[in-house]
Amino acid sequence: MSPTTDAAYERTLDCVHCGLCLPACPTYEVTSNETDSPRGRLYLMRALFEGRLSPTDKNLRSPLDRCLDCRACESACPSGVRYGEILEDVRARMLDVRGAYASKTTRFVLDRFISARAGRAFALGLAAFAQRMGIIGVLARLPLPRAMRQGLRLLPRLPQAGERQPIAAGIYEPLGPQCAEVGLFTGCVMETAFGRVNRATLRLLQAFGCRVHVPQESVCCGALHVHAGLRETARPLIDRAGAAFPAGLDAIVVNSAGCGATMKEYGHWHAPAADLAGRVRDLSEVLARLTPARTPRALVRRVAYDDACHLCHGQNVRAQPRQLLAQIPGLSLVDLDRPEDCCGSAGIYNLQQPQMAEQILARKVDDILASSADTVVTGNPGCMMQIAMGLRARGSGVAVVHTAELLAEAYDDA
Repeated sequence: MSPTTDAAYERTLDCVHCGLCLPACPTYEVTSNETDSPRGRLYLMRALFEGRLSPTDKNLRSPLDRCLDCRACESACPSGVRYGEILEDVRARMLDVRGAYASKTTRFVLDRFISARAGRAFALGLAAFAQRMGIIGVLARLPLPRAMRQGLRLLPRLPQAGERQPIAAGIYEPLGPQCAEVGLFTGCVMETAFGRVNRATLRLLQAFGCRVHVPQESVCCGALHVHAGLRETARPLIDRAGAAFPAGLDAIVVNSAGCGATMKEYGHWHAPAADLAGRVRDLSEVLARLTPARTPRALVRRVAYDDACHLCHGQNVRAQPRQLLAQIPGLSLVDLDRPEDCCGSAGIYNLQQPQMAEQILARKVDDILASSADTVVTGNPGCMMQIAMGLRARGSGVAVVHTAELLAEAYDDA
């Protein structure tokens, strides 16, 4: 790596070492170690570029492994350092040099059971059967590796086979006058484990005047691959995602914050996907600009909105979800003390770094319980699973739902 000609290295020099990112960093809050802060990690990555550290050095690898890539440092940074882009560049290059940044197990799971539709359906079908038979509860009590036990605890209540079927491909007409023509990105985990959220998203788009294109092939956006440094594996997934939608759409709507943030940034490292990146919008961004054909019905709830990291920090989407929720009669929005703090999910971070993830989650659950909310709303499936797990562990009955679910409940046949 040549620091004199490398754009990623140049971006590390934007950091002025002010330290404003430190209190925003979840891992630094836990450990108080400089190397677990964005400033410290940037210094380590700069040392890698300058040849002062080797890609195999554990003093580099361990701090980078502990980073959630939550991007909270970017919101705090007065110099506009694009920390997430730098980190993902470095992880990809470390993979090129070492050939093993992402473990073989991680690659196998991502390739066979996340990005492959048949593998996803098989794995979730098997997990749903095990839940119904009570096998999951038995396994969770066995002395299994911590990451495996964490995965079992994270599993939401999986729907029956009929609900796990993808939305039929086709064009869905708006319920009233057409205001926009959009594509619905149904994703991988969202399609298989949270099909109800995709269906709620489709109904909302129709209720808000959208003509909706659902593609024939639902594909993975490659976000988890990118976070793990597996960019070359992600490229064909990205190309398939772009080919799935016709030209001329007003937006490609995404209801998963992590997917949306990654897709919006395709262009900076995968030029053929720049047009796709420019058309991606979070569901709340689209709905907030439109007028619904129906008046929402009243829902009497005390709702705490929790900002998913890759929505608030990665996409700068904060006001729109709150604006939409505030339009529901009877709904009381209560503020969390620190709504933009990470919950510790971060893709598959909670499986790879379960101890750190649990400490980060504990603060989030404390904040939710202190709010006296009866419902937590967020815009990312990983956050939903992580927060629900934390609340269950405390014996709390607070419901955790996606923004689309609560909105659809208000607008369905209103």
